[in-house]
This record gives sequence, structure tokens and C-alpha cells, in this order.
Amino acid sequence: MIRSELIQKIADENPHLFQRDVEKIVNTIFDEITGAMSRGDRVELRGFGAFSVKKRDARTGRNPRTGESVEVEEKHVPFFKTGKLLRDRLNGK
Repeated sequence: MIRSELIQKIADENPHLFQRDVEKIVNTIFDEITGAMSRGDRVELRGFGAFSVKKRDARTGRNPRTGESVEVEEKHVPFFKTGKLLRDRLNGK
């Protein structure tokens, strides 16, 4: 599902809301999650999962095409851990 499909589904299920308002709500939620993660905070949505940021240390990597060693800088990557309810639902429990 992509963002526009999510907006359309929410708008269809809530006919009392205008689509532009639903779009604003969805965008605000995503912006808040992104903002919190960029500050290094953890975002937990009960029953769904938790978004956090993990730090990957600098390391020496290898260029797969040439085999040459390259230095890979330290970086921060997003991480998602599913909640128990989502995991159970995916596994048919």
C-alpha cells in the first residue's frame, strides 16, 4: 500500500472527512514520526511496532566490482520492530 492508497482508504471509511483533511492528517503523522526519529527518539505504536534509529559504526568495506577496500563512514539507519499484535496477526493467531 502506498501513501495515496492509505489516504483514499481512510477517506472512504470516513465520509464525514474531506480528502484534503485526511491527507493533511496522514502527512502530519508521517512528519512527526520522521521528526522524532531524526532527533534520535523512539516512536512506539502499541500493537503495531516501534521505530528507532540504530547507529552503524565506521568500517572498512569492499567494492564488489573491483575488490578494492573502501572506508564506509558511520551512519544512522531506521529500524522497525514489530509489535506482538501485528506479529500474531501475520502468523494467523
